[in-house]
Amino acid sequence: MPDTDTAKKLQQKPATDIADAVSYRIGIIGGGQLAKMTAMAALQLGCDVVVLERKKVSPAATLATHSLIGDWDLPEELLKLAAHVDIVTLENEFVNAESLKVLTDHGYTLFPSAGTMALIQDKYLQKQTYSGAGIGVTEFRAVSSPDDIESAGKAFGWPMILKKRRNSYDGKGNYTVSSAADIEPAWKQLDGAVNELYIEAYCPFTMELAVIITLSRNGEMVTYPVVETIQKDHICHVVKAPAAIDKEVADLAAETARRAIIEIDATGSFGVEMFLTQDNKIILNEIAPRVHNSGHYTIEACVCSQFENHVRAILGWPLGSTQMVRPAAVMVNLLGTDLGPGYPVGIDRALVVPGAHVHIYGKTKSGKGRKMGHVTAVSDTLETAYAAARQAAEYITFGNKP
Repeated sequence: MPDTDTAKKLQQKPATDIADAVSYRIGIIGGGQLAKMTAMAALQLGCDVVVLERKKVSPAATLATHSLIGDWDLPEELLKLAAHVDIVTLENEFVNAESLKVLTDHGYTLFPSAGTMALIQDKYLQKQTYSGAGIGVTEFRAVSSPDDIESAGKAFGWPMILKKRRNSYDGKGNYTVSSAADIEPAWKQLDGAVNELYIEAYCPFTMELAVIITLSRNGEMVTYPVVETIQKDHICHVVKAPAAIDKEVADLAAETARRAIIEIDATGSFGVEMFLTQDNKIILNEIAPRVHNSGHYTIEACVCSQFENHVRAILGWPLGSTQMVRPAAVMVNLLGTDLGPGYPVGIDRALVVPGAHVHIYGKTKSGKGRKMGHVTAVSDTLETAYAAARQAAEYITFGNKP
């Protein structure tokens, strides 16, 4: 069992009684930039943070009260983390749900739950869950051979998106199959002989949308503005808040996201990605059971960020306002272009751009397409916010030290 009186309160009292605790410690599985920004919000609220990471050096390690090094898929390592903290949360969806179950089996408090993670981390099961609930998704099917992909092409038409069922993100684990000629290279790149795969019909969207929904353990829910995300090679490059869409469409997208979150019994801040079609239909793309890249703008642009609301949600505290402090905000991701050091060259130039807020994640190594940081600008219009964020972002590169 956890070794603090606070932990006993968390497990034995209703969620709303957590505010009676004098102090508490939050364990985060994973030590990347999402854990770092969550830790910053938690520290501001008086929490201690303990991080479990596979590597000794990670973005969140410099903020954590204590860092544990271990494989998060091993139940014994998860139990070590839980023994140091009062409540456990995650920064990614890659931790094996069966391993996570050991925490609740031993009486520890985990949000999101192992059951929620089991529904989400396998993207094929995720699609089945939402299709079964009557939420609009693209056509999909599991595939176990190149022949299955060819059969799907005849049924769905080309192009299609071949995906790994687990552990795919930022373009890793996805392959656009434009014709039968792409089947063999797609199968090889995603290592179909080893990995479980599934395929989706291509959705002819007019815009990609996303929204952060935070659902508290006490049942309170808040919805952030619906944003437009601009993707390239399956990697988010730009987020515009709010999306330039009609109110009716924004309301439909937000309601779809809320239905999706409730369906999986979510707790915390979740990212919901959607497609907007030409006839103004909303198609659910994917759910991220954690704070999400499309919500980074909320740090500067909203009264309460997605990170702070995540902390509030898992502790059962009242959720903060999601209202934007200015009419518009734009976030531009800072992506690595090649292998090299993680030092941000040009940050001195970026910092003088009026209205630009620079976030560097502190990763030691850069890689092609790797998220190394982001820039957010808030303004009265999307155009002026985008101009400031883009200008600052263009100054920063990752490579050799100056």
